[in-house]
Amino acid sequence: MADVKHFDEAAALAAVEQLFWRRGVAATGIRDVVAATGLSRSSLYNAFGGKDELYLAAVRRYLDHRSRPMFERLAADERGLPAVAAFFDQLLGLRCAGEFAGWGCLVSNANADNPPAAARPLLAEHHAALRDAFAAALRNAELRDGVRVGDAAELLTLLAYAVNLRSRSGATRAQLEAAVDAALAGLGR
Repeated sequence: MADVKHFDEAAALAAVEQLFWRRGVAATGIRDVVAATGLSRSSLYNAFGGKDELYLAAVRRYLDHRSRPMFERLAADERGLPAVAAFFDQLLGLRCAGEFAGWGCLVSNANADNPPAAARPLLAEHHAALRDAFAAALRNAELRDGVRVGDAAELLTLLAYAVNLRSRSGATRAQLEAAVDAALAGLGR
């Protein structure tokens, strides 16, 4: 007879995503995962595999549910630099207020942490998707002479990571806004 799961995998994975997001992979043990989900170790291992596989599933969930929707909106917004400014305004809102304020970004945190080697392709995928979304928005922008879209997109990608990390360490919205405003002023005509 097949083993029947008696729990909601999606809900368990959402709890694990938030745990890794808040604490990081290095600081999170399987006991923490058991406590956060209320599941037994054997249920977790049977459903997801070990801690590394669970972490990868959590990062994939974060990409699918949190990152990609924002990137898609940015890439589809044809306003140029105002689209980029709107993206950062939304990012600052998420990082500095509300339920997840002070948590930073799971992917930014992972880049600063010591993630499993298997997570590196997902981190690279996130980076490329964000950079490509910025590039799409910048193709509609009036940029200063000599500013190349690809280089500016990489700069903004790194700025987004910095915003995420600094928000985690307590930077205020005003401090982060000043940096974003300076970066955008340096790009536009």
